[in-house]
Amino acid sequence: MAKATSVKLVSFTLPNKAGQLAAVSELLADARLSIQAFRASDSGATAEFTIAVKNAVKAKKALAPLGVEIKEQSAVCVEMANEPGRLHKVTKKLADAGINIQSSWATAFTGKTARGVFVTSDDAKALTAVNKKKK
Repeated sequence: MAKATSVKLVSFTLPNKAGQLAAVSELLADARLSIQAFRASDSGATAEFTIAVKNAVKAKKALAPLGVEIKEQSAVCVEMANEPGRLHKVTKKLADAGINIQSSWATAFTGKTARGVFVTSDDAKALTAVNKKKK
């Protein structure tokens, strides 16, 4: 069984140098903001960050000292069993509902649970599709 919830993504770019993720995580920790998921990637001279949070307004305020433009968008976070085939079941539900996955990332190294973040063409429909119980 998978459970989908709505999250907000805050995205921004910083200079690519050591300590940037530590600086970002410190600002969010000081604001007592829980990070649902994050991704950061090297893009040459810059580093691109995307952080999934429940409260984007609070996150943007906490990250304001960075002095960068922060973009916000909605996404769906899916918690699922860390077992073979679970990602397929989730993505099949989305496909069957006619929902386009515009971007995604997931992780599950060990443990019983995996988590995926999906930016979709219709988050409300995606939430319904994933959370729908089989009859």
